[in-house]
This record gives sequence, structure tokens and C-alpha cells, in this order.
Amino acid sequence: MTTSRRDFLRAAALVGATAVAAPAVPASAGQGGAAPGGPGADTTFTPADKLGFGTARSASPVWFTLQDGRLSEVYHPDLSTPASRETQIVVTDGESFVERVSDVEHRTELPDAGMPAYRQTARGTGWTLTTRYVTDPDRDSVLIDVEFRSRRPLRVYLLHDPALGGEGTADRAFPQAGALVASDGSTASAILARGGFSESTVGYAGVNDGWTQLVAGRGRLDRRYATAGPGNVVQLGRLWLDGTSRTRELVALGFGTDGDAAVRAARGSLARGFGSAASAYAAGWREYLRGLPAAPEGADRRIYLTSVVALACSEDKRNPGAFIASPSMPWAFGFDRAVAPEYGSYHLVWPRDLYQIATGMLAAGDRAAAERALDYLLRIQQPHGHWPQNTKVSGEPFWTSIQLDETAAPMLLAWLLDRDDVVTVDSLVRGGDFLLSYAKDGYSSPYTEQERWEEQSGYSPSTIASVIAGLVCLADLMRRAGRDPARFLGAADRWRAAVDGWTVTSTGPYAPRPYFVRLTKDGDPDAGTTYNLGNNNPDPTDQRAVVDAGFLELVRLGVRSPEDPVVVNSLAVVDERISTVTPSGRHWHRYSGDGYGEQADGGPWNVNRPELHRTYGRLWPIFAGERGEYELLAGDRDAAAGRLRDMAACAGETGLLPEQVWDRNPPYPAVRPGTPTASATPLAWTHAQYLRLAWSVARGRPVEYPDVVAERYLG
Repeated sequence: MTTSRRDFLRAAALVGATAVAAPAVPASAGQGGAAPGGPGADTTFTPADKLGFGTARSASPVWFTLQDGRLSEVYHPDLSTPASRETQIVVTDGESFVERVSDVEHRTELPDAGMPAYRQTARGTGWTLTTRYVTDPDRDSVLIDVEFRSRRPLRVYLLHDPALGGEGTADRAFPQAGALVASDGSTASAILARGGFSESTVGYAGVNDGWTQLVAGRGRLDRRYATAGPGNVVQLGRLWLDGTSRTRELVALGFGTDGDAAVRAARGSLARGFGSAASAYAAGWREYLRGLPAAPEGADRRIYLTSVVALACSEDKRNPGAFIASPSMPWAFGFDRAVAPEYGSYHLVWPRDLYQIATGMLAAGDRAAAERALDYLLRIQQPHGHWPQNTKVSGEPFWTSIQLDETAAPMLLAWLLDRDDVVTVDSLVRGGDFLLSYAKDGYSSPYTEQERWEEQSGYSPSTIASVIAGLVCLADLMRRAGRDPARFLGAADRWRAAVDGWTVTSTGPYAPRPYFVRLTKDGDPDAGTTYNLGNNNPDPTDQRAVVDAGFLELVRLGVRSPEDPVVVNSLAVVDERISTVTPSGRHWHRYSGDGYGEQADGGPWNVNRPELHRTYGRLWPIFAGERGEYELLAGDRDAAAGRLRDMAACAGETGLLPEQVWDRNPPYPAVRPGTPTASATPLAWTHAQYLRLAWSVARGRPVEYPDVVAERYLG
């Protein structure tokens, strides 16, 4: 894989001629005190299309990601907190070129799908680099095994951009015990090479950091600073590698509450060595997988194992059951303060996504993980009985809109787990009371402030399906506990009888027969009520002209039959209006006119910018999984098996599954439809959907199907 920046950066640094590596300089020599020019450029994070995501199975609270040939964000001390932006190698001959690994041809590989231990290779001007990554199971550190070879002696630097506390705007950098240390006062990082650094500098991002200096100096550092901060600091240390006489080095990135603790972690991991740490790392994952059943027949074993491991990696160590949506910050969420005053969002816990993850883990045989997920949900229930839109892994609410399907999700999960104990049922009853009493904007439940795509209020078929099924499951748990569920069953029955009147149009533009719309703003699907879709859609849209496949939740949750005429007609509408056939099979958009995706030139999604007129929501592999579950209920097992293959075909080169894949909108044909975009990768929901569909196909019916709902409504 060659990045688009390669030619530009090489041209900026090329001056011709050949040079040999400079003599070694002690790290302390030539240091110039404190760097001027703070606080530096604002922190930005790397793109979301990760090719690696790993952590030990131990309690060590460190997770790493890989992107664009480098170590990208490392998370510590929890999965809602990035602690660094990137760590990568820079190579120069001191005269004719300066190359980062992310600017040259590179590849990321996962040698064993059952173990998140990755290898990256890169090839630059006369040099090759191989790096391997694991976390130390016994320490708060990442180990990087570096092998560098070249045709002539070259200079090799390690570039590290800390972002402690998830922001990186108030870090201080300083040398300590041979390490490059950064601290924000609450936590610290230390990067250390086994052989030490022959020279080093720190500076402010975009002002006088080491990378900026090397580019401007054609491979030479004009100034070496010992300290910098507070601000967005960047650290650079020259390794004792030259590619000919010295070709191997071990680097550790350690973390702790202060510099001393971070240095101890890094030093301890270096003393242990890569081989010992990697063996312990592998043993932990092998032991975990031995406790689970093998992949079912029909599943792609590589994608299946990668999915199990990706979900297992997504759980926070200090907050059991807190599984994040993705270890990434897609598009503007990682660089635009107007969109994300606090960067992130995806490394949070959504009750909706957590339900998907828990049912995926349950399908794969990890019932304990699903139990922990439910316990976490019970812990974060809000005082009024509902569940928050999302939380940090600590349980602190982040965004605070009300989404009724997220209050129904714990009810569905508890039913699947047969959790009818007093504590669980009491909690769910409070959630049920909230569903019955909820009102917003003059409308009553099941009207929701936000539907499952978190962008619109109204009457949504997918939300209504969730709350009906959730209430019926709650009623069954209450019955087992000897309690009267009549009020919840009555509401579920009324809403089931009313759902067509709220969400099925007979006057829409797409078919002469009735079909489900994405949602109605007013509960009148035959009215030409308009609303703005957002995501760079400037004009209001008739609600009858916006469709999605959310109505399939009515079937998948046992509320409606797969042969229901309105369901069948609606399938034809969404296939025609929002699906695309790709080399990876047929896939679907979220809804008509969705703009949550890249720009026409492939640039990142952003909103509310005058120069940005259109963005395109791409295709989501999860919908192939949802269609496959529908097809199983309709009796077409072969079609469902085909959807499983289509999902697997969307994986990136290391088997990680994305949020979105390319369609045939611009920048097509420069991109290949059905391949991952720069959306959130890995997306835990996608991996969970793959696991669920794999076991559903193997068993001939959806594994999360709530029979108690189907028995009530379908006989």
C-alpha cells in the first residue's frame, strides 16, 4: 500500500547527492534547553481505517492500533482514552531524502488470525523495515521489534507523538533516565530503545518538532531541545541502527501515573525481551480461544477468528463489560474541534452497539462476556430509568439524547441470558416504565428523540420493533419472577397494532403498494411532511421519499412475519433505492440520501463548512448480515450463507471489518466498490453481526431471535 502523500514528501526533501550516516552523538550533547514556540498545532488523530488492533488477555490496560504502516493510537489507561497519536520510523541519508514509514510503500500483516500480534513491512529509498508489535502482558507497555536493512548506512529516527489524557494539548516532554518522557500531570509515557538514543529532540507540533526539522533541514536537525510544554509536543530519538552494521533494535513505549512509573514499565519490558513477551501474549490468546467452540462450517475461519479477537480486544480492562464501538476517530471526529470539542466518540460505549457485541460474543460461545455486558448496562442505567446514548468506559454519559431502542436493548439481552433475578428485573422494570411514560415534542412513546442512526426524531420502525420486543421480553422475565407484566404487554400490543399507521405510506413515490419509510416526523406517513436529512443535505426531503431497511427489525425480533406483504414490498423498494451490487456482493446504504461518509474526492466527512456541499454515506456491511437473518426466517438458508460470504469479502488485508465500504458514487471509479473506506475500522458491530450470522446459518435460524415475541404475535 502506497500513500498519497509519498511523492509530495519525497519531493519536499530531495536535494540529490549521497551521504553517509553521521557519527553517533550522545543524547545529552547539543541539547538546547526548552523549545520555543508553544503550544504548537492542535492535536489531530490518525485516520480511522485501522489495520491492527491488539492487547494482551491480561489486566494490562494498554491497547494499540496500526494504520498507514505505523503504530497509530495507543490507548491507556482505558479504552476511552488515547494516550498517543502515532509512533513511527523516519529514515534519511542526511542529504537527499527524508522518509517516514507512512510515506512509503508498506504492508500490515496478521500472521495468526487468532492472535492480535502484527507485522509491518516497509520499503523506501534503498532500505527495508520490518516491525512487530505486542503488548507486555505484565506491564503497561507496547513492545516494538525493529529490523532495519539498507544498501548503505542511513540514519534511523523514532518519531513519537504523545496525546496523553486523550487530548495531547497540555503535555510536557523531557528526558529521564535515557527515555523520552511525556506527562500531562495525571499520566505519563516513556519511549525507550534498548540501545538508547544517539541524539534526541523534542518540540512543538508543526513548529520545531523533530519531523518538521528533518524535512526543513534535508535530513539534519538544526536544533536539539531537551524540554517542551505544556502543549502539543512531539519527541524524536535517533536509534543506533544504520541498516548495515546495526540492523536490530527493541523499543518499548511504557505508561504510568508519572515519569518514574512509565520508565519502569518500559525498562521492565525491554529487560524481558520481545520473545518472552510475545510468547506470554500468544499463550493468553490461545488459552482464551481454547475455551470457545471452533468456527462453524461455512464461516471464513480467518474472518471468524479475527472477529472473535477484535470483540474481545474491545472490552475495557478496568470496567468489565464496557465494550467500545471502535478504537478509532473517523473523519472530522479526529481533527475538527467544531465537530468534536472533545475528540473521539467511537471509543465510547453505546447500549445499542453493546447489545450487538454481547449477542455476537454469546453466539461465539463467550457467555461470560455477554453477562459482563449486561452487568455494565445495569450499572449505567440513568436515574429516570432510561439508558444513556453513550458513555465513556467509566460509565460517565458523553452524549445525552434519548434513544428508545437503547432502553429496550438491555431487556432483549437479559431475556437471551435468562436473567430473571430480582436486581435485573427491578432495573428493567424501571426501564419499561420509562418507555411507557416517555414524551417529546408533543408526541408520546414510541416516538423517540433519536432513532438508531442518532440523527432524527420521530416514529421509526426499527425503534418501535425494539421497544415492542423489549417489553414482551421484560414481561416474560417478570412472569418468571412472579410479577404482573400486564401494563407492558398492553403497550406492546397497542404499538404493534399502530406501527403501520405511523410508518407505512400508501402515497409515496417509490411503489404503488404500501411500504415502510425510514421514519415519520409526525406519525402520518401519507403526509408530505419534510425534514432535513443533515450530513450536508441542504434541502428538506419528503419523509415518504426516505427509506431504509430498519423495518426488518420487526421481522428479526419476532413482531412481524417475513411473508408480511408490506415487508416484502418494502424489501423491493430498498433493494432498488439504496442497494449497490459490488464485487463483494450486494450491500446497502443506511437510508436514502445519507451523507455520512466521504466527500466526492475521497476526502473525510465533515459538516457545517461553507465550502463542503456534498458528502456520501457509503455501504454498510452490517446490512448484509441483517438481510441474511431475515432470509433465514424466510426459509432461504443458501441466500443467508451468501450474505455471510459477502460480509467476509468486505474485510481489509488483516481481516478487520469496517463500518462502510465504497459504493459507485464519487470518487468511483478511482475506488473499488465493496472495499473498506476510511470509516471506523474495526467496527465492533460489524464483527458481532458476522459472528451472529455465522452461527445463525449453521443452525438454520437467527441465534438472537426472541421466541417469546414470535409466539405472542405469530402463533
